[in-house]
Amino acid sequence: MARVTSKKPAEKKRKEKKEPSLKPVMRWLFFCAASVFIMAVIGAITRLTESGLSIVRWEPIAGALPPLNAAEWDKAFDAYKQSPQYLKVNSGMDLAAFKQIFFWEWLHRLWGRLIGVFYALPLLYFWGRIPADKRPAFLGILALGGLQGLIGWWMVKSGLVNDPAVSHYRLALHLMTAVVIYACLFRLALVIGMRPVRDAGKLSRLRGFVRACIGAVLLTMTWGAFTAGLDAGMVYNDTFPYMGSELWPAELLQTKPLWRAILTEHASVQFIHRLLAVLAFIKILLLVKRALPFNPPARLRKILVGLAVAACAQVGLGVATVMSHVNIHAAASHQAGALVLLTLLVWLLHEIPVMKKEQQA
Repeated sequence: MARVTSKKPAEKKRKEKKEPSLKPVMRWLFFCAASVFIMAVIGAITRLTESGLSIVRWEPIAGALPPLNAAEWDKAFDAYKQSPQYLKVNSGMDLAAFKQIFFWEWLHRLWGRLIGVFYALPLLYFWGRIPADKRPAFLGILALGGLQGLIGWWMVKSGLVNDPAVSHYRLALHLMTAVVIYACLFRLALVIGMRPVRDAGKLSRLRGFVRACIGAVLLTMTWGAFTAGLDAGMVYNDTFPYMGSELWPAELLQTKPLWRAILTEHASVQFIHRLLAVLAFIKILLLVKRALPFNPPARLRKILVGLAVAACAQVGLGVATVMSHVNIHAAASHQAGALVLLTLLVWLLHEIPVMKKEQQA
């Protein structure tokens, strides 16, 4: 009598259609996040070199190529000569100097276009592999990217009217939209392809604290953008932590109403940025101090130690930026340092499991 054998589970699994791996999607998202990180640094350099108003037209397609001959350079330079920045600040600038500021603004815009390509085309390719419940997040990031391009031109236009300086409110919106896009890309990459560490349940009670730290960093970055947009880093940059003879600037209480000082008065805006930075620094160190006694897994411990080191380095870079009268290298590194802090906090939030009450909510 023939022996009847049942199919083994392994054989059934081999016959089933295998789910496509999401690792390539994760790597693509990390690449896009890194591209946005680089974009933020290029944007900082563009601002610090006062290059942002060198291209006075918005040409999404044709503007991808720089002037390729003498006639095109003359045309671009002639257009710039009609701008408030040339007439009121750079009158007499020669073509060689114009090419230097043109380069950074052109590179900034070109890199933004490339990020759109880096994201949109692979999104079409990976669409069938992306889980249905995650697709709205991918489309949301795509929409934010398109909006960011419009915000960038809206910002530049504010400096092409009368005053040769962009609105610091629009500059802050432009930067913080980029920061949100970066954080969303990084978090989505973690969710798609990286499982949280095990045995980290004890840290669940700190999720709210981590979120508060993220909020503190984002608020500090917003006032950092105000400081950059107003060139507020160019005042009180010979003493630290004092501003003159006091810990706060005299202008803070002299400008009425107080909200105007906090948002528009140069010394006061720099003071608020300093104050928020110190509070964020203390908050991050307290988070690390509270988390380490829980004996977190090795990967979490590395993130926490890295967070403490990055926070200390960021404070040092901030002081160096002020004391160096906003040296380009220090200031650009300071902006990059803020993104590193945000990266580690977002990663930490991903690694800490959600509490049951939070899941039910």
